[in-house]
Amino acid sequence: MPSAVEILGFLTGAGSVWLYARQRVAAWPLGIANSLFWLVLFWRSRLYLDSGLQAVYIALGLLGWHWWRREHDPAVTRTRAAEKVVLAAIVVVASAGLWAVEARWTDSSLPFWDSSTTVVSLVAQYMLTRKLLGSWWLWIAVDVAYLGMYASQSLYLTAALQPVFVGLCLRGRRDWSRALVAAI
Repeated sequence: MPSAVEILGFLTGAGSVWLYARQRVAAWPLGIANSLFWLVLFWRSRLYLDSGLQAVYIALGLLGWHWWRREHDPAVTRTRAAEKVVLAAIVVVASAGLWAVEARWTDSSLPFWDSSTTVVSLVAQYMLTRKLLGSWWLWIAVDVAYLGMYASQSLYLTAALQPVFVGLCLRGRRDWSRALVAAI
């Protein structure tokens, strides 16, 4: 049976991603609440990097909320080629480094998956705050990985949310693509 924290994480997670896909500023406070619930849930499940990731999401959520409010609906853009290279390098190097640290110095239940999904999620969140269209492909990739990861930790409700996230991400990608084309 899912815990109250997992149920609240499910509800706030689904709501926030739906709002992000619709480019609504209200996504940010709901996303921050989601991160608070999942910080607790993942810590209890010994997914330490996933738990710590939620703290970073809270900070990025505050920043994204500020940017989206300040810029009054900033435009969707594409990631520049040089930025793609830098972000890909960050994913490879940081994932390898966190994996080594977590495997050696913690009792993490899934150090490789915890480290790689954490880093890709951070990059995707950064891209989301800047309304970079490619963020949706990264979210889809981590949502697929999270499905297995959370199921292996008996977080079945959270695992069941991942296909919902994939569907919302596909909608977000489609809607953001339309907004990008309309702006041209």
